Amino acid sequence: MSDSPKKPRAMLVSFSGIDGAGKSTQIANLCARLHEAGLVVKLITFWDDVARLKSIREGVGHTVFKGDKGVGTPEAPIHRRDKNVRSPLMTLVRMVIYLVDAVSLRKISKDAIRSGADVVVFDRYMYDELANLNLGSAATRLYLRAIMTLVPRPDVGFVLDADPVQAFARKPEYPLDFLHSNRSSYLMLNEVLGGITVIPPMPIDEAKAEVVRYVFHEAVARDPRRAGADHTTTEQIYNSGTRSDG
Repeated sequence: MSDSPKKPRAMLVSFSGIDGAGKSTQIANLCARLHEAGLVVKLITFWDDVARLKSIREGVGHTVFKGDKGVGTPEAPIHRRDKNVRSPLMTLVRMVIYLVDAVSLRKISKDAIRSGADVVVFDRYMYDELANLNLGSAATRLYLRAIMTLVPRPDVGFVLDADPVQAFARKPEYPLDFLHSNRSSYLMLNEVLGGITVIPPMPIDEAKAEVVRYVFHEAVARDPRRAGADHTTTEQIYNSGTRSDG
């Protein structure tokens, strides 16, 4: 009698992108489709579960630079001043904080992989911090590569690209010129680090289908048994990705 195949380790999926790119919508839809396929999903929110030294971050942005707190909405826009402040001193402070976060992410990722989940979904990842740095600097690029040796690379790492004007209309927290430069940084991350899946701007239902397709393609490649989980084929799950209930 042969032993049953060993269950593969949890698949890591991350979502990154500028504020207002639609990450929450895509995450909710993907998690729903994964649950339909009978897979166990663990959701980790980077800012709540991974980030450290939060009092320092909030204090600098609010007290030192007089920025607003909270989340902006079209009805009540705010003006934050934290990651959009790029002075040499702030860059140095960020690099120290991001190193601390990388160590935290390393531990949390290992714990999540051992949690018994089939898929671990990250709402933001290390990429979202690194995109706040000046990626045109050779020293910064060296720092990026060093940081990424500390944390596991997601099996599927999404950057949701978005038109900054439309993103600003949905979530008015940072100046529009910063969103433009921040978007460029996210795209440049893929050039520097590689291995990132960029979802270009497209209608929301098409983006949902693309995200689901990428994840289930990787899931089946890692474990062909998952193609028939709960009698649900990958094609059926892919087609369900365009539903509007997510």
